[in-house]
Amino acid sequence: MSHAASSSSSSSPSSSSFGGPARQGSGRAASRGASRAGRGTKPRFGFGLVGPRRDRHSVPLDQLEALALPVGDDGMVIGVDAENRPAVLGINRPVPYDITLIGGLWTAQVLALRAAATGARVAVETGRAQAWTALAQAAGGGQPCIALHDVGRVPPQGASAGSPVVVVRDCGMRPPRGRVVSAPWQSVVTLLPYLSPVAPRLLEKSSLVGVQRVSPDEATQIGRIMGLPRHEYEALSTLADGVTLWCTPGDRQFVMTQGTDAETGLLGAARRMD
Repeated sequence: MSHAASSSSSSSPSSSSFGGPARQGSGRAASRGASRAGRGTKPRFGFGLVGPRRDRHSVPLDQLEALALPVGDDGMVIGVDAENRPAVLGINRPVPYDITLIGGLWTAQVLALRAAATGARVAVETGRAQAWTALAQAAGGGQPCIALHDVGRVPPQGASAGSPVVVVRDCGMRPPRGRVVSAPWQSVVTLLPYLSPVAPRLLEKSSLVGVQRVSPDEATQIGRIMGLPRHEYEALSTLADGVTLWCTPGDRQFVMTQGTDAETGLLGAARRMD
């Protein structure tokens, strides 16, 4: 497989190139002679002069992979996987996207901060505003990128491709149906501290489910709802703080979320309980 690399050179055009009068006598003859001798360098309208030619560069097929660029997924980094590779969540999407997290407030707040860092506006619907106030004040360097709302009082957000929105619902064990639902460029993250009676409905309609440490009985129920293999749902009762099993209909991944220095200074160390 080969490709040609060419470069173009520029030269100063004569006065006649700009419409100036041609000189008489020997100047005119010289011009005609140069025109005949240098037909290959005649200016092309809109393209300039023809540049020098170079030999083609070729790469053996078995070395082609050396030209690959390490481009990762698009989104926000939510932690590292079992092989210490970045785990990325594309939360700003052109389609409705629902996420349910059965876990702790710490992880939900880290997700909110990192969503804001991607340029999304974050609306938090919560019945414990005091737990979110410090975060909302610190986020955005004084810019109002995280707004707090009482339960059931989230106004329309006007999400768009240029101004995506993430709605975080921290409404306890039985969150009411939200007035603001997922929509194009508006994702909804619902936080459940435990497996509540409304959890099966939320898990089944979610595009992504995150599960942190739960009791063995809850782990068994979640395994049945999500169709998890036995070794995975049994591990849910032994997960360390900050570890989440993220599930989609076709994929599952354990992720360790570690706070940055700024996140740890604001929220403290990773924890499952608050």
